[in-house]
Amino acid sequence: MKLRLISLVLLVGMIFAITSSAAAQSDYSFSLDKEVVNAYWNADGTLSLDYALTFTDDLNAHPIDYVDMGMPNGNFNINTVNADVNGTSVSVSTSDYQGSGSGFAVVMGPQTIQPGASGTVHVSVPQITGVLYKDSSDATYASADFAPLTFGSQYVHGSTDLTVTFHLPPGVQSGEPRFHTPSSSWPGSQTPATGFDPQGNVTYTWQSASADGSTQYTFGASFPQKYIPAGAIVVPPAFNINFSAIGGSLQTVCCIGFFLLIFVGSPILGAINNNRRKLQYLSPKISIEGHGIKRGLTAVEAAVLMQEPLDKIMTMILFGAVKKNATSVLAKDPLKLANAIPLPADLHDYETDFLKAMDLNDPAARRKSLQDMTVKLVNSLSDKMKGFSRKETVDYYKSIMERAWQQIEAAGTPEVKSQMYDESLEWTMLDKNYDERTRRVFTGPIFVPMWWGRYDPTFNTSSASTSFGKASTGGSSGGRVSLPGSAMAASVVTGVQGFSSKVIGDLQSFTSGVTNKTNPVPVSTSSGHSSGGGGHSCACACACAGCACACAGGGR
Repeated sequence: MKLRLISLVLLVGMIFAITSSAAAQSDYSFSLDKEVVNAYWNADGTLSLDYALTFTDDLNAHPIDYVDMGMPNGNFNINTVNADVNGTSVSVSTSDYQGSGSGFAVVMGPQTIQPGASGTVHVSVPQITGVLYKDSSDATYASADFAPLTFGSQYVHGSTDLTVTFHLPPGVQSGEPRFHTPSSSWPGSQTPATGFDPQGNVTYTWQSASADGSTQYTFGASFPQKYIPAGAIVVPPAFNINFSAIGGSLQTVCCIGFFLLIFVGSPILGAINNNRRKLQYLSPKISIEGHGIKRGLTAVEAAVLMQEPLDKIMTMILFGAVKKNATSVLAKDPLKLANAIPLPADLHDYETDFLKAMDLNDPAARRKSLQDMTVKLVNSLSDKMKGFSRKETVDYYKSIMERAWQQIEAAGTPEVKSQMYDESLEWTMLDKNYDERTRRVFTGPIFVPMWWGRYDPTFNTSSASTSFGKASTGGSSGGRVSLPGSAMAASVVTGVQGFSSKVIGDLQSFTSGVTNKTNPVPVSTSSGHSSGGGGHSCACACACAGCACACAGGGR
């Protein structure tokens, strides 16, 4: 009896082990170690794709016998598609495709990747049509968006070293294309590496070793339409909803709402974002995070790093020049300066360039010279910030600003408070609530600094002539002239406003002229359409014109 019982237990155990092994092998489970995608945007307006996918199949998992390749759309000829595994050709099939949307399956056959083994699948799709759309922010540009192949999260795990390279059409010049910001989940740099391929075509390359093989990332670029045939641009129907195909009322509401969002909401949002971008004059190089704090910046450079409005920065430069006795304000309306001859030797380059620009009588020439000065300042700051963290540096200078205010607030006498305010004026101006805080801190009088008469020509210089000098640290003002704190704050704020209206003109237009040089590759916030491959997790919203889902494929 004992022998029979032992035999029965062993038999049941063997059956369970065989069953468990078979069950384990019934599921696909693998890592996508590396994915390299080259997207060629051709002169005829078509897209060519070249994929290299390196897989490692899990032990006891289902062999990788098919690879679903999601495509941007169905506008490709399956007979022209080529595939190989580790250099050995294999076949492709649309009937074996089990991904979502359009695509085909790579039939691995004898090249099936077995459990525990690795292999590289190479796929080439020479021509896909209907992939370019009009850029929503510039009607003369074509928009090319692409989302590379992904796989269902129930199949793929681990990190993927993902590289996506856009090869732009022949003839596109390096200063013409504009990259689109990748989707927010992209773990790599938002700014692509630029270069040229062996054919001399401009390239954009995004790369990250910590990508997720089941997360869809969208990349894009825009370029002038003149480099492709006009007929290559897809023009969605103005209003063409097939209600019978849609079915229920919920889908109808979905499509109508989506239509309104695309054709009404998107242009409005696009205009808002376009105006906002014109004020983003900071070089994108500065936004590439390094490590550590960049110390030694001036208050003006810190203001540029914080991307403060340029009229405020101009006023800060003026204050610095006046305090150094390099210039005096003769009149505020129109603003006229009298520069010292010779100029002091301790001026920063941007202060010297500023004073030279303000010496010009022609308003247009002066405005252009001030823009050139700002471009030079931004580029200089960009060089200084190489290798340093913008976020940490901004936080550091915000703490300097806050500490300056705290010292002013803690000063025991009006004289000491005024002296500290004089010494830290430019730093306090970094505070976005400068006006309100100055009025709140100086509830009583503020003794004017020695240079104030050179800034404010309306100031009562006759009574101030004997009063300029360092503030006394004692208990008396020594006959020095004072102003209400609110009046001094108002004068500073008026100076900022004066620069906008009387010197640089329209702030947005002035800043846009700087942005075109310091941030010359504008980022499209919308492109009209998204194209690419995706995974089982992708879900299309509806099927009406203008809201076709671009995701597809890649389930196993």
